[in-house]
Amino acid sequence: MNTYDWTDDAVSIDMNSSTLDDLCRIGQRERDAVMGADVVVVLLPAGKSTHVELGLAIARHKRTILYSPAETINNPAVTSMFYYLPELETCWGTLDDVVDQVVGREAADTLV
Repeated sequence: MNTYDWTDDAVSIDMNSSTLDDLCRIGQRERDAVMGADVVVVLLPAGKSTHVELGLAIARHKRTILYSPAETINNPAVTSMFYYLPELETCWGTLDDVVDQVVGREAADTLV
């Protein structure tokens, strides 16, 4: 189950039509979604609040997958040291690849 679809609020943020009250509501929804998630998938390159969500996921010991469409996540010149914490998973390629990684692990966990 998807706990929060950030695209619902992305248009108003991108068009600078959000008020401070809107941003507060959106921030609360995003925080609550990370807290309630079983798996957090971070889409790279990330927006300005994505790294806050990553920090929440790490602190809450959530299964977290960092997805990049290219292998730039492995380039020390442009990556983040936090991407290499041992509790994080990385994935690059197509969106189908990251879905397979999420579903594959979930399926394996139910067989155990």
